[in-house]
Amino acid sequence: MATEQEIRELVARVVDGLGAAPPPAPAEVADPVPTAPPTAVDVAIGADHGGFALKERIGFKLKQAGFTVHDCGTNTAESVDYPDYAHAVARLVADGTCPAGIVVDGAGIGSAMVANKVPGVRASLCYDVSSARNSREHNHANVLTLGAGLIGDALAWQIVETWLATPWGEGRHARRVDKITDIERSYRSTS
Repeated sequence: MATEQEIRELVARVVDGLGAAPPPAPAEVADPVPTAPPTAVDVAIGADHGGFALKERIGFKLKQAGFTVHDCGTNTAESVDYPDYAHAVARLVADGTCPAGIVVDGAGIGSAMVANKVPGVRASLCYDVSSARNSREHNHANVLTLGAGLIGDALAWQIVETWLATPWGEGRHARRVDKITDIERSYRSTS
């Protein structure tokens, strides 16, 4: 246990330090930046107000890594409707403008639902590195949705990095993804 004198000396050092310049910030550890694969250099990104800040950070890092980023908005933290932005990203993926899309909202669930309504889109809500890898390798996901209110920035970036770097596994998974496409086509032809 500290003596009274030791406590007084500690308090004096703290008080003396309050008037001094703050100590230099520790060197920032750079996050790993994915290398833009030659087949996926265009990424569409979008977010509602709940995902705006995270979308901005992800877009910046993607540009640093050499990706071409198509920002579908929103461009402020003012309240907006997530379906508008999820749809804009999904359209760019479905029409072939971008081979990959990322949408961020509060939970990521609604944006996945919206994006999956667009023919040709296979959107997946990912919440960890394993789900990101699985969605690409097994399900050939072409749109990633993230819940900014549920995951932190560091985890979100790990998910994005893994998702973009994971190749489509084909093989036994191709038959299953073909079935998803067949189901989608069957509903398009009946409407």
